[in-house]
Amino acid sequence: MLKLRQINELYNMPVYTDTGEYFGDVEEAILTMTKIFGWRVKATKNSFLTKVLGGAKGVIVPHQLVKAVGDVMIISKAAIPSYEEKGENIIEE
Repeated sequence: MLKLRQINELYNMPVYTDTGEYFGDVEEAILTMTKIFGWRVKATKNSFLTKVLGGAKGVIVPHQLVKAVGDVMIISKAAIPSYEEKGENIIEE
């Protein structure tokens, strides 16, 4: 059964990859006029993002890479930035 949720219920929700790695926490949703474009995921202590990004605050994960939302958000392993990438999805503030 499909369960509808409000976006604000997802803030601070833990995010894990489909391989089981803790990725970070949901910081905010990025919306277009009619749909969710992506999710801003912040790097938290002991998260995979902190290890990969160093000083950056987090990344934007496109909504297409979200596989499931329940007690945690599961995202595709494709959302993991590589060590060499310094792309437009990295948030440095």
